[in-house]
Amino acid sequence: MADDTHGLADDLANANTPPHGWQLAAAWLDSLTQQNYSAHTISAYQAALWRFLHFLAQDGRFGDVLTCNKKALTAFLSERLESDNIKAASAKQELAAIRKFYAHLIAQGATDKNPATGYRLKSEPRPLPKIGDVDLISQLLDQPAPNDAANARLWVRDKAMFELMYSSGLRLSELVGLNIHDLDLNAGVVRVLGKGNKTRIAPVGSKARAAIADYLPHRDLWQEQNDPALFISERLGTRLSARAVQLRLTACADRAGIAQHLHPHLLRHCFASHLLSASGDLRAVQELLGHSDISTTQIYTQVDFDALTRVYDKAHPRANALKSRKS
Repeated sequence: MADDTHGLADDLANANTPPHGWQLAAAWLDSLTQQNYSAHTISAYQAALWRFLHFLAQDGRFGDVLTCNKKALTAFLSERLESDNIKAASAKQELAAIRKFYAHLIAQGATDKNPATGYRLKSEPRPLPKIGDVDLISQLLDQPAPNDAANARLWVRDKAMFELMYSSGLRLSELVGLNIHDLDLNAGVVRVLGKGNKTRIAPVGSKARAAIADYLPHRDLWQEQNDPALFISERLGTRLSARAVQLRLTACADRAGIAQHLHPHLLRHCFASHLLSASGDLRAVQELLGHSDISTTQIYTQVDFDALTRVYDKAHPRANALKSRKS
């Protein structure tokens, strides 16, 4: 439990005598040693049970280890999360230790109730993806070609890749998996094989179509053994790897003078956020991204709302009380 500053040593220092019921816990921990559990796991379980049993002994409202219920567990975990400020992941680890301990007690006939059965902790909020604004995307994609011929040829291919990722919201794996026959420039669409081997048709914007059209003659010269891949390594003549795309994006961002770290998935995030901001059509963005669950797409509504909030705070005459008083 890396984030937990309240270690077992502190607990031992604060309570010199084992809590009531510790003999039961110690016997279970000894059995785990015989079952070849790792020393790290046993230590974590030991710390969790030591804290929990001391909590029961000190609180006094919930009975002892054999009679406590879900209310005791709720109070204990609330104290750990709110007072001890541990992360949800650490609380889940402690809950798992308590659940397994009570499963052992039931198997031994010591009790018939497991207060942790069916108990769930909420996960920590999923972090919002980092988004670049439209100007940043333009800085990357509208940069002039390098002066030397070799790098200029690579930029023609790289620009086609990055235009397509941003235009169609492709994952990196989807981009490198594309074959030449998946693309229909005349119709302005690309057939994408996404997660779970699900196929979707994605639109290809006019700038991406133009960039790809510029690249295709180079591809025809580079490819070897009739490789079907859309994006080809100039040096190898075969399908470009995901790692190569990552390195090329970093190099192109550096050449454009972009300080922010760019990674391929950022282009997909930008596609979703910019499209949602302009259209407000969550369902359409879900389909274009290939998300099976709309809750996955809804994270971009939070990103967009954050941006709107900043605009509101800056621009609205009555958004900030201090600003209003100064006015």
